[in-house]
Amino acid sequence: MGAQLRVYKRRIRSVSATKKITKAMEMIAASRVVKAQRKVAASTPYATELTRAVSAVATGSNTKHPLTTESENPTRAAVLLLTSDRGLAGAFNSNAIKTAEQLTERLEREGKQVDTYIVGRRGVAHYNFRERKIAESFTGFTDDPSYADAKKVAAPLIEAIEKETANGGVDELHIVYTEFVSMMTQTALGARLLPLSLDDVAKEAAPKGDEILPLYDFEPSAEDVLDALLPRYVESRIYNALLQSAASKHAATRRAMKSATDNAGDLIESLTRLANAARQADITQEISEIVGGASALADATAGSDY
Repeated sequence: MGAQLRVYKRRIRSVSATKKITKAMEMIAASRVVKAQRKVAASTPYATELTRAVSAVATGSNTKHPLTTESENPTRAAVLLLTSDRGLAGAFNSNAIKTAEQLTERLEREGKQVDTYIVGRRGVAHYNFRERKIAESFTGFTDDPSYADAKKVAAPLIEAIEKETANGGVDELHIVYTEFVSMMTQTALGARLLPLSLDDVAKEAAPKGDEILPLYDFEPSAEDVLDALLPRYVESRIYNALLQSAASKHAATRRAMKSATDNAGDLIESLTRLANAARQADITQEISEIVGGASALADATAGSDY
């Protein structure tokens, strides 16, 4: 039984060390999610005002532009998938990947060729393992994305939307990311960035019922204004999605590490009980051996008196 007790003690030390690591990771994730939430809140006013500007141009002119004009026969679409560079976040990455695959299947059923762009090593690894084609990938910044990172991701997508499909361009741009709802809830969803739906733009630009007047004068022209707004709009939306995904990932990591820490504590309690039982069995066995030896000695002594 002594050997069994040593095994339990060794496992308790191992699980205790793991518990310290998961607890530290939980605290780090909790700190990071707060910072990410602040960045999401800080980016919202800019995105809102930019959406107002897009709405003003879109509703105040008849200019045809890739930002607002639906293709009569869309044949090609780009899907941007946002995952993380690291794991240990529960179902965070798998949910985003599943949503992207469902979106891709729907677009392909509609007869569209899909070009997949991926942010995050987890998404890249998933597609590479299954030998699926990736148009372009971006890694190394998912935990704390900056606006410069968003511009880097947006550049090839803007170039693709501005090209003719015959020259490798796309008719539609979709994004799949994880929306941060709360510390306990994060939802993977897909949204179409381009071309914009004017109804959706109006709702985003006037969430409190503000009226958007349709009469504007544009200098030098509405088309030039839209050309200037296109990259800014795509970059701001991608930046906001990156921040949402980062906050969601940290929240998922915090929740996963808390669960791991709690499970480690439960395992330590279980192993401690087993170790105590093994120690008690050792003590009981030793007492039995002592009593048995004493009884044998007494019997031997009594026999020698005759």
